[in-house]
Amino acid sequence: MTTHERLKALEEELAAQGADGIRLELVRRARVFKRSWVDMAEALTQVRRQGLWRKWGYDDFYAYCSLELMLTKASVDKLTGSYAVVQEHAPKVLERDGVASPIPTIDAVDYFAKVLRERPANDEAPGDDEESWGELRKAVFDDNKSVAVLRKTFNPIFFPKPEGLEAVENLEKIRSTARRLEGLLQRAEGLDPARVSRLIEELAGLRDELAEAIPKAKAALEQETASEATA
Repeated sequence: MTTHERLKALEEELAAQGADGIRLELVRRARVFKRSWVDMAEALTQVRRQGLWRKWGYDDFYAYCSLELMLTKASVDKLTGSYAVVQEHAPKVLERDGVASPIPTIDAVDYFAKVLRERPANDEAPGDDEESWGELRKAVFDDNKSVAVLRKTFNPIFFPKPEGLEAVENLEKIRSTARRLEGLLQRAEGLDPARVSRLIEELAGLRDELAEAIPKAKAALEQETASEATA
């Protein structure tokens, strides 16, 4: 039996028992929250704030969510946390019907929340200006951009990589590509054996060179990171 089917059966069982209307509503929303996460998050927020799980026979809010709604603690925190962010930063979103006026995905709102949590303390840090924040807010709450687009667009602004990190990543990609190419060449057919042999030898030499270059690049990155931390 799928989770959807189990929740459907539970809804029917609780209805037959004359359970509280809001309890039934929570189970129903658990079945459809991926389509309407805001409704689910709103109801969970109400249950936690009013402690309603206690009168339903549960000692803990998360136990109720897990045993009755089949939601993990991480999912519950993501839902309620994202709902709180929308309430504070874009309350008009909560008035949308989700059809004519689309609602941002929970992943997009969660990305916005992550930026809020990890924003630099330094007002002069990259990305901590009103223009960048305005663009992010518009992309999430008005343009309904996917989280993949948000990461591609805003990670370089709000989560810039240390300069040395890109160099390390490139070297590791080269090493991985060289290994794959060497494996393919060893199984290749219809190619000049002498040329294949020379290429494999060159790739082996490249891997040896990378084996020395990568640790040096990582050491330089660690030194750079440590210097920035103590600056």
